[in-house]
Amino acid sequence: MWLKALHLAFMVCWFAGLFYLPRLFVYHAMTTATSVHEQLVVMERRLYRFITPFAALTVFFGLWLLALNPGYYLTAGWMQLKLILVVLLLAYHVYCGRLLRGLADGSNTRSHRYFRIFNELPVFVLFPVVILAVVRPF
Repeated sequence: MWLKALHLAFMVCWFAGLFYLPRLFVYHAMTTATSVHEQLVVMERRLYRFITPFAALTVFFGLWLLALNPGYYLTAGWMQLKLILVVLLLAYHVYCGRLLRGLADGSNTRSHRYFRIFNELPVFVLFPVVILAVVRPF
């Protein structure tokens, strides 16, 4: 149960950052003030560096839990789908890092509307992952 508790706690911290980081991107895409741009670059970089270890620890403890009973988990359809969603979430995390660099160096071409939609995407992963892990529908 300790491993599961740690897995969940790190997942919550990771998601909190993934919900906030793209919101900063929205504000960043809307600003024209140099001082605001510079402050947002610092905030985005610090947040990204802060949540990346939470992502790694979430995956670490998830894999540890998986290793305790791989025969059951790897053949369960709900777990296979959950793992696919986690891979998508990791790709989202890495893409956030790429967007962060584009915003920092001024090469971003995305609008604040794009970032508003992008900001909502983790919700579409969080709900199914929680439902799959708790309900285990198939």
